[in-house]
This record gives sequence, structure tokens and C-alpha cells, in this order.
Amino acid sequence: MKTAIALALTCATLAPAAWAQVYRCGNEYTNNIRDARDAQQRGCKLVEGGNVTVIEGPKPRPGATAGPVRAPAAAAPRSDDSAQRTRDAESRRILEAELKKAEVRQAELLKDYNNGEPDKVGGEARNHQRYLDRVAEMKAAIARNDSDIAGIKREIARLPGAQ
Repeated sequence: MKTAIALALTCATLAPAAWAQVYRCGNEYTNNIRDARDAQQRGCKLVEGGNVTVIEGPKPRPGATAGPVRAPAAAAPRSDDSAQRTRDAESRRILEAELKKAEVRQAELLKDYNNGEPDKVGGEARNHQRYLDRVAEMKAAIARNDSDIAGIKREIARLPGAQ
């Protein structure tokens, strides 16, 4: 029994020394450092206080290169001014139509919302929580629509020729 306890204590004290110490050398993690002097010469620091799992990727084959590095593609050539102006005018027309629809929708939402006191419908007279939920949904819809209107106005302002 005493030998089993002694063996367990010996294993417990020697085990941490047997574990490999992991060093971080820049972006590389390694346990192939012989001693602290070697680590200091290579500019490596001991990693402490956590588990580190290192999975090495495949080694590049000798003579293999990543291939030629291509420059990013140049921007598409600018079309003639009249075609571009036509597209800009069409974009403006579409955005202004969307803005009008969003503003009409906002007016309807505000009318139904009635300053936070919309009319009760269905079983809301008996179930006040259902009424409160609907009022909260209406308020959120108004905020979303207001955000949409602001976004459309920003897009219109970005178009060329905006005053």
C-alpha cells in the first residue's frame, strides 16, 4: 500500500516536468525549444495558463510557388455620359417613387397608432396584454418605416446632381 502511494506521488511530481512546454515565437507555436537560452535567442515566450492545441498545416513542396500574383481588376470602363445620366435619372425616379410609398405608409401607420392609443379591435377589450402587444408592434413598425425613409433619402442624396 505504501509503495502504491509513493508511486502515485512520484508520478504526480514528475508528470508536469515531462509535459512539453509550449513557446510562442511570433505567429508560430512550438515545443521544439531545447532550453530557456535557446528560446530567448529566438525571441520566443513561454505560453502559460491555458491549454494550447497546435495543428500543423501541410508543408509546402519544394519548388512550388503560390503562382503569379495578379493585380486587382481595373474598374469597369466608364460608359458615355448620356447613358450614365439616363441610369442616374432612372435610379432617382425609382427612389423617389419608393420614398412616396414609404411616406404614405408612414402616414397610415401614424393615423392607426393615434398617438399611442389606437382603437381596440377584436378581443382586446377583454385581453389588455394583446392590446399592448399590438401597440408595441405598431410602434416598432413606425420606427422601421422611419428608418427606411431616412435610408431612401440618403440614397437620393448620393446620386449625382443632388441639390
